[in-house]
Amino acid sequence: MNGTLYIVATPIGNLEDITLRALRILKEADVIAAEDTRVTKKLLSHFDIHTPLISYHQHSKAQKSEQILDMLLDGKNVALVSDPGTPGISDPGHELIAFCIGEGVKVESVPGPTAVISALVVSGLPTAHFAFDGFPPRKDSERKAFFQSIKRDTRTICLYESPLRLLKTLESIYGELGDRSVAIIREATKMFEETFRGSVCNAIDHFKQNKPRGEFVIILGGASADEALQEEEHISMETRLRQLMDSGESERDAVRRVMVEYKLPKRQVYAAALRLKADQDHEA
Repeated sequence: MNGTLYIVATPIGNLEDITLRALRILKEADVIAAEDTRVTKKLLSHFDIHTPLISYHQHSKAQKSEQILDMLLDGKNVALVSDPGTPGISDPGHELIAFCIGEGVKVESVPGPTAVISALVVSGLPTAHFAFDGFPPRKDSERKAFFQSIKRDTRTICLYESPLRLLKTLESIYGELGDRSVAIIREATKMFEETFRGSVCNAIDHFKQNKPRGEFVIILGGASADEALQEEEHISMETRLRQLMDSGESERDAVRRVMVEYKLPKRQVYAAALRLKADQDHEA
């Protein structure tokens, strides 16, 4: 009979956040697969747990996945922990989970702390509909494209960010999405936890005066319904312009037709036509 892969959430800052079930599973498992064994050893020592440890991280996942699967197929139970929080959220754990599921191994969640949910619920921003997008891209061009891609999203957006890139990310948000409401949670559940609530512009000023330190979760207000509709109309208008111009219609006639179809002023449609023409010239 195969063993079970337990996905065990561990405290992200405050050791009191460990659950009784998590402690039992960590004690009873045959082995614990940890993203960072040094961090996990401190947790196990605090709770007097002596289960054997193996490492499973970004650079060892290919080799260790097979090793862990062999243990599971041999009937051993494996507890997967990350550094820290819930395994599978922005860490390599999700690949092991998918691999084991594909091999028919039972996977069971032992729920508990996760930074994104802890930050979301204290943000004060809407929680009925939200999206988690992990870490934004590092390159400026890719980061810009990413924020453009969520410009019409009315859901609350949750992001992780490092202290080194926090200001650049906030500046990209301001440049692409405008001055939205934001909550920025630093060191969630830890001794120096701090929550900033306000506008993106104010957040930029705040973190220019207070050097970012620690780990951050950004909770960003979504687009308003009006903003989403306006952006949809803007994109649809440009798409229609491109269709007409690509079909051979003159720029002048295409602009006139779109003005009538979308009930938009000539200045706005003509500006869009110029942008499309400049893009085509650049591509050529």
